[in-house]
Amino acid sequence: MSAPVTDHHLPNRPNPLRIPNVIALLVLVLLVLAPLVVDIHGGHGDVRLDAEAAASPDGSMSPELAAAVSEAEEAGAAGHEGHEGHEAHGVPRHWQVGTIPFVVLLLSIAVLPLLRSTMHWWEDNTNRLAVALGAGLLTIVFYAVVEGPVAALLAIEHAIPGEYIPFIMLLFSLYVISGGISITGDLKATPTVNAGFILVGTLIASFIGTTGASMLLIRPLLETNRERKHVVHTVVFFIFLVSNIGGTLLPIGDPPLFLGYLRGVPFDWTLVLWKEWAFLGVLLLALYWVWDTIVVRRETTVDKALDHAIRRPLRLAGSINLVLLLGVVFAVALLDPSKPIPGTEIHAFPFCRELVMLGLAGASLALTPKGIRESNRFNYHAIVEVAALFVGIFLSMQVPLAVLKANGAGLGLESPTHFFWLTGILSSFLDNAPTYLVFFQTAESMTPAGGEGILELQGGGFIREDLLIAISLGAVFMGANTYIGNGPNFMVKSIAEQSGVRMPSFFGYMVYSVLVLIPAMILVNLLFL
Repeated sequence: MSAPVTDHHLPNRPNPLRIPNVIALLVLVLLVLAPLVVDIHGGHGDVRLDAEAAASPDGSMSPELAAAVSEAEEAGAAGHEGHEGHEAHGVPRHWQVGTIPFVVLLLSIAVLPLLRSTMHWWEDNTNRLAVALGAGLLTIVFYAVVEGPVAALLAIEHAIPGEYIPFIMLLFSLYVISGGISITGDLKATPTVNAGFILVGTLIASFIGTTGASMLLIRPLLETNRERKHVVHTVVFFIFLVSNIGGTLLPIGDPPLFLGYLRGVPFDWTLVLWKEWAFLGVLLLALYWVWDTIVVRRETTVDKALDHAIRRPLRLAGSINLVLLLGVVFAVALLDPSKPIPGTEIHAFPFCRELVMLGLAGASLALTPKGIRESNRFNYHAIVEVAALFVGIFLSMQVPLAVLKANGAGLGLESPTHFFWLTGILSSFLDNAPTYLVFFQTAESMTPAGGEGILELQGGGFIREDLLIAISLGAVFMGANTYIGNGPNFMVKSIAEQSGVRMPSFFGYMVYSVLVLIPAMILVNLLFL
């Protein structure tokens, strides 16, 4: 029997007993905010911040801010003409200064975990939150000083109720619900069994999220391979496929795609990516099976005997959470405030979707036996980390998004190949969610009207479909290139190390991605883009 693995070194683990109270508080906050959000389809002018971009994805804005926009348009019309060199339609003056907080925050996320002097300091979620809020606050101060308080309020409303709350509520509900599902057992660690684990994770990641699929399957996969010495390549391919590529088919699969959904991409549009998803999945699974078939021969006779002798059948516990996960899928698909609920003329009220998802998360905590989460060594550290960092990302990205919306067509990016590789490369070293949003905004600015090959976004706007495909594939696929490209990557690495697997360093992992993923991406580019 192997010794139990503990998470004692993980900092900032909220007391699970307090989480229901947090959910209740969030529900109360959303109920207070909902009546303040009203539909304002149609333009509200510039106010040095594109009002169309500043509105929530469903076109909503509080009455107070809507009135302020109208007043600011009239008051600022004359002054707006007097700024030479100012690039009109949404670009704030001195925007170069306004982008600094966003760049600094992304560099902090990429670099601070790697520096010996800061890596332990960065593990504390309080410190992560301080850095993120600092970047967000600097952005809001920039807007207030350069563009006025109305622009600052619009930026806050667009970033927090418009995108951050829906984003983090989805991740939180998927994280909590999937944490209530336990798969235990110890099968014989053959290449076919290991490939089967990765295949199942790849198939379900689009439906329960890459985070949910990773957390659900990584521990039974490690338990199955506990008697083997050569396991690193198995974890690396798991990160490639389950933690990233598997989440391609639905907006709930991977955070970048959900941001696209919030920006008006239809819920089922991502299904058009099935050919690229299937091709890359089959290619990498076949490569993994061959690789593991070769590596397994290097295991000692003793290890093979132990693996053969120690067997336990797989058992599933917490199956009620599978129903709750299905509820999240339906909530995201059906409760879109920008369009009526299918079969009715009724629109979901603002934050209805988020309230339903919170209710499903609360139901998971109430209905799942306590022992299941304990056996999963479940804690809230990872989701708190995401929440802390992304509040700053969503605030500080407002200036870059405004610039790209106005001037994206002049960046020299023209073909899907350009968007695929640039989105992918930056997604490798920055988080793939904000990277996706930056290039999404660029592609949208290059698509002024509808036509053949043009996707009409829900709530207004157009985007070239070939560019959207390239951006989506680049962000999701190449988020697997490094540990920091996508949230689940580091989480899987941490769990593997807790289980005794000596995972490669940051650059050691990149050796795998350069040798395996980059050639595969070249094939995807040649065959599909």
